[in-house]
Amino acid sequence: MTTFPGSPKLTRGGIVLIDPSSGTVRRVITLQYNPDSMSRTLQVQGVGDNGARSEALRLKGPAVETIKLEAELDAADQLEYPKQNPDTVQFGLHPQIAALESLLNPSVADLVAQNSLAQGGTLEIAASEAPLALLVWSAQRVVPVRVTEFSVTEEAFDPMLNPIRAKVSLGLRVLSVEDLPFSHKGSTVFLGYLQQKELLSAKAPTAGLAALGIGGIP
Repeated sequence: MTTFPGSPKLTRGGIVLIDPSSGTVRRVITLQYNPDSMSRTLQVQGVGDNGARSEALRLKGPAVETIKLEAELDAADQLEYPKQNPDTVQFGLHPQIAALESLLNPSVADLVAQNSLAQGGTLEIAASEAPLALLVWSAQRVVPVRVTEFSVTEEAFDPMLNPIRAKVSLGLRVLSVEDLPFSHKGSTVFLGYLQQKELLSAKAPTAGLAALGIGGIP
């Protein structure tokens, strides 16, 4: 990264964990390096092939969006300055990898509490609601997500076998009003995300029919 004083400030992508009820930010997980690419797939929610002809143009709900990205982690810069980064010296990349893995696992406290309820004879135990994860990829893209895929390749280790270079692949599914109650905080964030798309769409350049080589619609 350049240290030229005129260089623009780099905006990082990352994941924010918030309380689903209050919206309070619990944790911010930034990516050390922004991936060079991110793939997005949108699957339309139409009425289906068996729908009536009069329903062909109707949409049942928002498109199902999935996102895949690969993040690179490298402890080399921190290890150059061991006094300023004692945790990196002791643990390598374990903390950063564990922070991302926490998106997939319930906490030990929740598991212990559920076991205590089961031992006490509680017949129906509802799993604790996890924090709501928001993928933040610029101010124009703040979207609620659920991690569906996670894989990590640890590529180098220090003498204590702590990983010092790794690649993490994340698969995410966008949570919409089809997945959450309409009054849920995640639904509010999703509607804002969808509305932002509508505003950006209105700014896209338009052209007349002549640009397509036709003078009118048959």
